[in-house]
Amino acid sequence: MARHGYDLGRAELEVLRALWAHGPTTVREVMDYLHGRGRKVAYTTVQTMLGRLEQKGFARSDKSGLAYVYRAKVSRKRFSQSRLKTLLDQLYDGAAGPLALQLVRSKRLTPEEIDELRRLIEQLDADRD
Repeated sequence: MARHGYDLGRAELEVLRALWAHGPTTVREVMDYLHGRGRKVAYTTVQTMLGRLEQKGFARSDKSGLAYVYRAKVSRKRFSQSRLKTLLDQLYDGAAGPLALQLVRSKRLTPEEIDELRRLIEQLDADRD
């Protein structure tokens, strides 16, 4: 992954999300995805953002066909892990507990998410024994 996993602007992250959502895709398809999400951007703007993602190591392009086809070079999971590690280091000195507690306290969770949290906590308890 790129050296600085947190070094993306909001617009670049939206474009990266499009690559995660659709897999290999063209500039036009990314533009259509963004338009569908209410973000009206020009073709050349999307092209520039994809080029920046490629320069930063988050995307790669295939220039063998008629149109450039872009794909994410880093998975959403790996990117998320990098961003969370950076956040943990910056705000919580690397301690995951305070972050987890803050998230649970500040966000509404679905019943399924609560069940999953319970399972994870039970697993952690069992691993300590």
